[in-house]
This record gives sequence, structure tokens and C-alpha cells, in this order.
Amino acid sequence: MNLRDPASMNVVIGKVLRYGVLLSGLIIILGTVGLAFANGSSDTSGLLTYNPGSIPHDSIDTSPSGLLHGIITFAPFSWIELGVLVLIATPVSRVVVSVFLFASEQDRLYVLITAVVLALLLFSMLVTPSIPGFNT
Repeated sequence: MNLRDPASMNVVIGKVLRYGVLLSGLIIILGTVGLAFANGSSDTSGLLTYNPGSIPHDSIDTSPSGLLHGIITFAPFSWIELGVLVLIATPVSRVVVSVFLFASEQDRLYVLITAVVLALLLFSMLVTPSIPGFNT
């Protein structure tokens, strides 16, 4: 595969996006199936409607350690959360791959532009939530 060819670059980027979405979907389906089995009911019609009383909004530990513990213990909501995180990370991984593809082309301008986009993405996801008063 010639990475200097724009069509080849598009194939690589397309595969990153496609596989990221597929992986996310599979993880979410796995968590949803686990949720259906965790309820122990043969009637799953209640799972298809939103019922705030059946979803433990405040009792799910969404910290990284809580997510890891939930995945290890196969907590369905943790698996669904992991699937959503993979879905969010998919376009970010596309930008990371683009930096390396432009670097392999030795296109410094696009490496710089894409690196700035990546820095802005990471800043907005990792830093802005910790700014006092930002989310109020």
C-alpha cells in the first residue's frame, strides 16, 4: 500500500473509523445482553423503554478504576460505558492516524495542522472538565 497516494490514506482512515464503530457496537451489544441476563427476566420488553427507576444513575462508579472493576466483574453498565468511550475515541484515533500518515508523506504543514487539531481535541476532553466553574 502506497501511503503517499491519497486514496490509500483514505482507505486506512476509513478502516480506522469502520473498525472503531464496529468494536464499539459489539461492546455495547455485549453490555446490553449482559444487562438482559442480569435482570433474570424472560420478558425483556421493559429494557427497551426508559425507566429512571431501573437505571442506577448515582450508584455507578464512572471513575477509571470503577470502570476497570466493572469490566472485570462484567457489570453490564460498565461494558456499555466502555463501548461509548470506544465510540468517542474513534474519531480521535482517526486524527492520531492522520498525523502519522502525513508524517510518512513528509507533509509538515498537514502534520502541524493535524497535531494542533489533536491537541485541541485532547485539551477539550481532558482539561476543560477540570476547570472550576466550567460546567456550571
